Amino acid sequence: MAELEQLAEALIKGDRNQVAELTKKALEEGAPPKDILDNGLIAGMNVVGKRFKANEVYVPEVLIAARAMHAAMEVLEPVLAEAGHEPAGTVVLGTVKGDLHDIGKNLVGMMLTGSGLKVVDIGTDVPAETFVERCKAEGAQVCAMSALLTTTMPQMPEVIKALQDAGVQVKTIIGGAPVTQDFAEEIGADGYASDAASAVDVVKDMLSAA
Repeated sequence: MAELEQLAEALIKGDRNQVAELTKKALEEGAPPKDILDNGLIAGMNVVGKRFKANEVYVPEVLIAARAMHAAMEVLEPVLAEAGHEPAGTVVLGTVKGDLHDIGKNLVGMMLTGSGLKVVDIGTDVPAETFVERCKAEGAQVCAMSALLTTTMPQMPEVIKALQDAGVQVKTIIGGAPVTQDFAEEIGADGYASDAASAVDVVKDMLSAA
């Protein structure tokens, strides 16, 4: 559908007003809300994600596209809920205790939302017990943790242990500047991502394997 291609293009450009208008127009013309989500918005965010991975666009462009996506979702979410559409999965996302950095976390959250997932962002300086509580309360499939300081990285295995001790069945993914694949393996995390676009791929793989 040409309108949905137009919607994807507007999203890639980050034209928030046009994205919201085209979403409304597509609904008025009877396009199924799930088609608008999958073939318009998610299709556009996928292109942004690929370009970001290839260093063709940078963080500001991704943030602008994500804000445009958010404007469309304000229009679309009530209609999707009415139609009984469930998100592809739920991710609880936070920066670990002692760490107040949030730019990387926010970017990951936006990219995950842009790929059709429900993201519950629990903020920064989050203790292990809060990760456990929110994963339980939200019925999350994935728990995503960020750390930007080497001094806060040891909080990550604390969260994993707390989740295991509480019997919460959830996949864990970690990321942040000092975090590595080796560290993820060492602490028993299920996944590691070096950037926001990779995080989307890793989380999708986790959900499809579940």
